[in-house]
Amino acid sequence: MKKGKLILADGTTYEGRLIGNTTALSGEVVFNTSMTGYQEILTDPSYYGQIVVMTYPLIGNYGVHPDDNQSPKSTVRGFIVREAHDDHDHWRSVQSLDQFLDQQGIVAIDGIDTRAVTKKIREQGMMAGRIVPEDYPTAAVIDHLKGFQLTGAVEAVTTNEVYSLRPDTPCGKHVVVMDFGIKENILRSLLAQGFDLTVVPAQTSARDIKGLNPDGIFLSNGPGDPMELAGVVDTVSQLMGYRPIFGICLGHQLLALAYGGKTEKLPYGHRGGNHPVKDYARDKVFITSQNHGYVVVETSLDPSKVQVTHRNVNDGSIEGLAHKDYPIFSVQYHPEASPGPKDSAYLFEQFHQLLMD
Repeated sequence: MKKGKLILADGTTYEGRLIGNTTALSGEVVFNTSMTGYQEILTDPSYYGQIVVMTYPLIGNYGVHPDDNQSPKSTVRGFIVREAHDDHDHWRSVQSLDQFLDQQGIVAIDGIDTRAVTKKIREQGMMAGRIVPEDYPTAAVIDHLKGFQLTGAVEAVTTNEVYSLRPDTPCGKHVVVMDFGIKENILRSLLAQGFDLTVVPAQTSARDIKGLNPDGIFLSNGPGDPMELAGVVDTVSQLMGYRPIFGICLGHQLLALAYGGKTEKLPYGHRGGNHPVKDYARDKVFITSQNHGYVVVETSLDPSKVQVTHRNVNDGSIEGLAHKDYPIFSVQYHPEASPGPKDSAYLFEQFHQLLMD
């Protein structure tokens, strides 16, 4: 196994062993606290342009199965683990982690002290990094990382064309899905509610969406800074009051911007399957799956128009919003899980009920 190293923008270097593909790419280094679900994480389009550190030490022990992919092609820039396990002995597995990484073109490194990397990110915030072979000149990488910027994320992962999906048991309602980097299990969750789905590219106009005559509109998850998507925010603003809307993750942030609010970047984001969120309407705390680096600024919202419905128990940040005049609601986390708990699947039922009323 070839030796390699992770180099961070501040010059910190961690040595390990290269696995998967060996093409070096720069990315934003983030960490995920999930104990399982590495395949779903690697194929989640919301990780576009990022190098993912897994805090759980043993990764790869149950192998890979194509049905667990959340998109056809991974868009992560790298993968960092303490120990990569290549003996995939789970009954469903058809491929090892190393084989999957190579097939998907993902450069990865193991033997890294992932605790040290995670602590550094928690203390100093997310920073750019690059996984390279051992003999790669460190100074050149550091110089390159100084100018690293992640832009055009949604454009890189959205669908290029409109397509339709039909449920096994239709409920008679048609939903237009705005794809900002949607996960497969979100589509499955919507189909499970009986919706006919028309999935459209992120930059689809409000006029074209109305031309499809939907009963409801869904705003998906996705990567990047929501403040870059001014055109999409304008489209969402034009759709408010037209039909019921449900937004998840980036979709939630775009709704907040359409309400006139603002978003800001978290120091190191929320990524993992163990984040507690309080649902005020149900007076319960749910354990949620999360993957985001931006949050809504609460003081930027007009409380006469928008209500906070969910809040993160750990840091108090907004995890859910509802409009007081229109049938619109959203959550910051991933109720479809994959990976993570499915405690919040009731939100898809809530959207179904909203369309049936």
